[in-house]
Amino acid sequence: MISQGEQLIVVGVGASAGGLEALEIMFDNIAPDSRMAFVVIQHLSPDFRSLMDELLARHTKLAIHRVENGMVVEPNSIYLIPPKKEMIISNGRLLLSDKDQSAQFTLPIDIFLRSLAQDCKSASVGVVLSGTGSDGAIGISKIHEAGGLVIVQSEDSAKFNGMPRSAIETGMADLVVPPEKIGALLSRYATTPGRESFLAELASDSESEPMLQMVFGALQRDFGLDFRQYKPGTMLRRLHRRSVLANCSSVEEYAGTILTNEIERKALYGDLLINVTHFFRDPEMFDSLRKEILAKLTTSWKEGPIRVWVCGCSTGQEAYTIAMILHDLLTGLRRSTEVRIFATDIDRESLEIAGRGLYSSSAVQGIPPEFLQTYFKETVNGYQIIPDLRQMITFAPHNALRDAPFTNLYLATCRNFLIYLNNDAQQKVLSLLYFGLKSNGILFLGSSETPGDILADMSVLDSTSKIFQK
Repeated sequence: MISQGEQLIVVGVGASAGGLEALEIMFDNIAPDSRMAFVVIQHLSPDFRSLMDELLARHTKLAIHRVENGMVVEPNSIYLIPPKKEMIISNGRLLLSDKDQSAQFTLPIDIFLRSLAQDCKSASVGVVLSGTGSDGAIGISKIHEAGGLVIVQSEDSAKFNGMPRSAIETGMADLVVPPEKIGALLSRYATTPGRESFLAELASDSESEPMLQMVFGALQRDFGLDFRQYKPGTMLRRLHRRSVLANCSSVEEYAGTILTNEIERKALYGDLLINVTHFFRDPEMFDSLRKEILAKLTTSWKEGPIRVWVCGCSTGQEAYTIAMILHDLLTGLRRSTEVRIFATDIDRESLEIAGRGLYSSSAVQGIPPEFLQTYFKETVNGYQIIPDLRQMITFAPHNALRDAPFTNLYLATCRNFLIYLNNDAQQKVLSLLYFGLKSNGILFLGSSETPGDILADMSVLDSTSKIFQK
């Protein structure tokens, strides 16, 4: 049993074709008293009797269980999904459901990892091993957003590299290593829980500080942005990802490449900006913003234009999400209140995409159907934002660590950007946002972010949805 106050780390492991050997090597290198739980999700034929429990027993002293519905997850244990089932974790229990036999294609790894991120949050770990296809890529993204650790088997060590490659291409992998290193890293993580502290410890082991300074200097000379204000662990993950894609044998070799290869410097710069965004990202949080804040605002507003600043807008989805909500509310009230949304980012290429307002069919999947029908026009090239919505938004380049803020704002949003900055830089950005808000203005942050030092000057309107009032 886990002691009172101690949080159980649950490791979700996705494996498909070629994954058995990787699993065996991984468990060979995991300490039997790690006090972590391991849930293995495989792609199983419905008619196949899995021998996984017998095979893994040769490589580990951990207790191995074939999952039964409602089974409680315990430390120092391995849990195996049965054939013909899909599985989630909820309140520390593994829940099974029958797989839809009529569906030609299912994603059992994504299904489990998404539930793991929601249930265990920063105590979740996602591991993607050998396999074909892309199952696991969405799930590890959710684990990363929840503050959990993500480890992916390196492509060159995988018999089938489809799943590892898809996972690496999300940019959410903290570590990309062969399976023998995965086991050792997990055993070490059990004694140093917490993603950022763990990655910082690894970084200090590899004496990476001089290497990082060299890379940051080259990027600042080319692009004028000082990445020294970002968390070292975040930067090392991105360096590692680019080193894998560039077929370098080590991060150190890749760092040397950066100094001589202008094309690769530009590619690394784009990766470090971490342009990860979606329409209605964290839908429950946007639902709270709409019902508790914007619905009341649009009903009573009498002060000229409603001014909004979307800081770190990336390719525009969040700015358009807020525009859709405000436009829909005002239309329902038959009010003609002007809305001015300033959406800013340091990456000009992302701003160009945002300004075009043209998105692929996969990019618009999170949009409610009625909004998609109202605010987009389907074209041969994708889905185009309608002019009425586009004219509500001004997209502009802006460095939140250096430039002056927008002012007289009712709403300022800065979501899932602060988590990549060190503490001093976080407080600098938050102070900027606070200064830009008018009295009673609203600050809307990401799910893993807090107002820090300025919280003393704000009211907490919704701690779960990260909504605060000046």
